[in-house]
Amino acid sequence: MDLQRVIDRKDDAAQYMIDEITHICKDMDTRSPGTKGEEQACEYMADVMKDLGCQSAEIEEFKEHPASFFGWIYFTITLVLIGIILFFTVSPLFSIIAIALGLFIAFMQFGLYKKMMDPFFPELTGHNVTAIKKPTGEVKRRIFFNGHPDAAWEWPVNYKLGGVGFEGHAVICGVGAIYYIVVSIIYLVNNGISFGMVETSFATKMALWGLLFVPFLVGLYWMWNENRIVDGANDNLSGCYMGIAILKMLKEEGIEFENTEIGVILSGSEEAGLRGSMAWSDAHKNDYNDVPTIILSYDTIHDPKYLMTNYRDLNGTIKVDKEVSDLFMESAKEVNVPCVRGWVPPLGGATDSAAFSKAGFRVTGITGLNHKLEDYYHTRRDTYDNMNAEGLANCFAASVKALEKFDNGALQ
Repeated sequence: MDLQRVIDRKDDAAQYMIDEITHICKDMDTRSPGTKGEEQACEYMADVMKDLGCQSAEIEEFKEHPASFFGWIYFTITLVLIGIILFFTVSPLFSIIAIALGLFIAFMQFGLYKKMMDPFFPELTGHNVTAIKKPTGEVKRRIFFNGHPDAAWEWPVNYKLGGVGFEGHAVICGVGAIYYIVVSIIYLVNNGISFGMVETSFATKMALWGLLFVPFLVGLYWMWNENRIVDGANDNLSGCYMGIAILKMLKEEGIEFENTEIGVILSGSEEAGLRGSMAWSDAHKNDYNDVPTIILSYDTIHDPKYLMTNYRDLNGTIKVDKEVSDLFMESAKEVNVPCVRGWVPPLGGATDSAAFSKAGFRVTGITGLNHKLEDYYHTRRDTYDNMNAEGLANCFAASVKALEKFDNGALQ
């Protein structure tokens, strides 16, 4: 099928996205993971998709512990600070143990997005949406467009100092923790294992200089502000409305597919560690094996300079589907939309494409932001009046072209 007339309406689609996102941000509750606001937004968008021709738009609940995703910081930093005290008062050996345990928690919770600390935090109910628009004939292929409806807790340092300050603060804390492990090892090698106050030595002097890290470590207790929820217009209502806008323009152009089923997945609580996409993958792991099925997963579609297809996700540890990624890259090129090949790098976190990929789905992740964090990322500047129509329009055009190519037989 030729979808050029839909692609030509990319500016109309971008304005539709901005208008709808403005409505949600202005007229609905805040949408932190597992809250009434997240559910309210899911219900609204599900109704919109039914009006746009989806035969079903099911809202699904899942249990989660949202505060654990950043709450691990309290455990890690406390253990590192205890380790520093133990160096001077008990033994560098116990300092190593305490700091190593803190870093292990950080690696499991943020490095791999495991649910190690969930039992220590309250349980809430998150929400996903799965909307399906069936073709007129037999289903021979299926494409999902994905975004997450929840919004982040604010990162105060990123708001005040921008990405350089935010990332620099985190790196300094990490270096400080490793510094004390190294100093403790040096002390044990030179002085052996002993208990009580440490003896004066080169390592002891190094440990005293290391106290300069302590203010930065303490400051990390306030890395996130649980009491301020950002609007999340770009991150990630933009991703939610990419698929919805495609449904909107297809309906207005009177286009029906004969054999391609179109779906939209709204995976809640991404900001709590991909909890919604993990839950969706568990719930639907055997549901879509009947025909070739792909997922285009969007996160923060903003600056057209940074439209990117991410071939790896989850701090660079997980590969997504190369052929699906190549499809989006080729589609962008064919509609003259700049798009670069990239990845979600170490310390960059993850997007929902990581959870889908781990579960065996054919997926690629598409982002539209500088991975060197901008000052609107996870801050109160992520508002409906700070969206980029060109960035939305370009991503829409490339996405429709990918739909066209898929419908015409790509990735069979």
